[in-house]
Amino acid sequence: MKKIMELMAEELSAAFEKAGYDPAYGRVTVSSRPDLCEYQCNGAMAGAKAYKKAPFIIADQVADQLKDSRIFSMVEVVKPGFINLKLDESYLASWLNEMATHEKLSVNTAEQPKTIIIDYGGPNVAKPLHVGHLRSAIIGESIKRIGRFVGHKMIGDVHLGDWGLQMGLIITELKHRQPELVYFDETYTGEYPSEAPFTIGELEEIYPCASAKSKEDEEYRKEALEATHLLQQGNPGYTALWNHILNVSVTDLKRNYANLDVSFDLWKKESDAQPYIPEMVQHMKDEGYAYEDQGALVVDVKEESDTKEIPPCILLKSDGASLYTTTDLATIVERMKLFNPDEILYVVDKRQELHFIQVFRCARKTGLVKEDTKLSFLGFGTMNGKDGKPFKTREGGVMRLENLISEIDEEMFHKIVENRSVKDKDAQETAKIVGLSAIKYGDLSNQATKDYIFDIDRFTSFEGNTGPYILYTIVRIKSILSRFKENGGDLEAGTLLPAVGISEKNLMLQLAGFGATIENAFEEKAPHKICAYIYEVSNAFNSFYHETKILSEEDPMRKQSYIRLITLAKRVLETSIDLLGFTAPDKM
Repeated sequence: MKKIMELMAEELSAAFEKAGYDPAYGRVTVSSRPDLCEYQCNGAMAGAKAYKKAPFIIADQVADQLKDSRIFSMVEVVKPGFINLKLDESYLASWLNEMATHEKLSVNTAEQPKTIIIDYGGPNVAKPLHVGHLRSAIIGESIKRIGRFVGHKMIGDVHLGDWGLQMGLIITELKHRQPELVYFDETYTGEYPSEAPFTIGELEEIYPCASAKSKEDEEYRKEALEATHLLQQGNPGYTALWNHILNVSVTDLKRNYANLDVSFDLWKKESDAQPYIPEMVQHMKDEGYAYEDQGALVVDVKEESDTKEIPPCILLKSDGASLYTTTDLATIVERMKLFNPDEILYVVDKRQELHFIQVFRCARKTGLVKEDTKLSFLGFGTMNGKDGKPFKTREGGVMRLENLISEIDEEMFHKIVENRSVKDKDAQETAKIVGLSAIKYGDLSNQATKDYIFDIDRFTSFEGNTGPYILYTIVRIKSILSRFKENGGDLEAGTLLPAVGISEKNLMLQLAGFGATIENAFEEKAPHKICAYIYEVSNAFNSFYHETKILSEEDPMRKQSYIRLITLAKRVLETSIDLLGFTAPDKM
């Protein structure tokens, strides 16, 4: 289905051509002066130099070709040569009626669907999720959903950190605490217990304790390094413990991500990439890409065009140990072999940018990916507190994610109870739905690459550019439709009629922008554009609602048209928030 802007541009391009000018000048944009017009074309200004004519002469000639246009109700030339445009109300209503029957509300399915692996989440096992994990999860989930909606095969991978010194530290601390466990008996040949010798709570206490000890006690650190080495060499007892750590951690991680309505197709781990490392490293040596430098094995990735120093990519340390870089490269090898993706997109803290520049260049230089495989990095900014510093607990520590969610749910519960719009027994569940909108919209309404202030008071407000305000708008529409139906109305009957009021037409114009917004948001990996759009739609609906007696309208055809219009608004808003990763309750 063609977008309304495309159709307008085609009309303008044809008019430019008929007037004897290049049709490329027929580009249409949303007006920067909505008090004067809805859209504008500045092509005459751009063409003046090429045709050595005053822009208003070109504009007049183009406008003359649009006298009988069925698309525009107004075509007006304003000096020095702007063409101001208003959409014809009948044409707009007709286009929206078609949009309402379109499977994806005017969003076109990609003609050449791509397979895109999106790497987001990135938690470490044995550690609780904290607020630092929030942005990756929320942004990645939204981009995955938008990509699927426009027709691509999106594969979400959590990419767990499970293979470094942290494993050795946990094993060492367990050995100190419970040396009698069979996992530490080198003569043991039986089956290892199926139940883990620790709970998630104990595991989360063990790691920081072990980490602190290793910084103060060199012997303890050496023991942990040896345990890590033994694990990576396949020690059976340590491998059994490692599996317990994974199972307990992943179960807890899945529960926490489910609370955020975030899910992954793959629960791949750093350890999954280990088998690919030896062959990958050998390939880089054999082809002359890798060389020794001060005992380490490195690959040069600097380029002549670099304006800053890009250090070599270190594959192996002098002791032969691999690094994150090695694992990330081997993960690319694994992904290419298993999925042959068209693109691998990483949603990671922007402070990791240099690391990914090195990894991407190394992967491309050494032929780990095909020439047309795209490697992308979306680096997100920091979530800060009101003091402008990284968000902390009141005590100054890193806040656990489930505590943040709980705090916001509690805030929403109090507001909903004060509002008295939901019965007490439903208020708790409603608070969770609205609280999630506050968190996700609060994050996603900011451009991903920028730092932002996480302000609980503002994000949980029912007014302004917030998740709860968007949900309140959807709930208001649901309430009107519910009352209409209760009074015997048919939600499917009738058709959208041309607008008779300014606020009605403005709502129609906003809804017409849905398809272009979604496609652009995916193209630019920018969920904040959907947030900005639905805020405008919500404002447009609420203006229309306050100025229009929808249910008491006496003309039955006009009333039915209003119902069709707000039904379309509800579908647009609900589809949009689903792409952002949250839903709306029936009442608030």
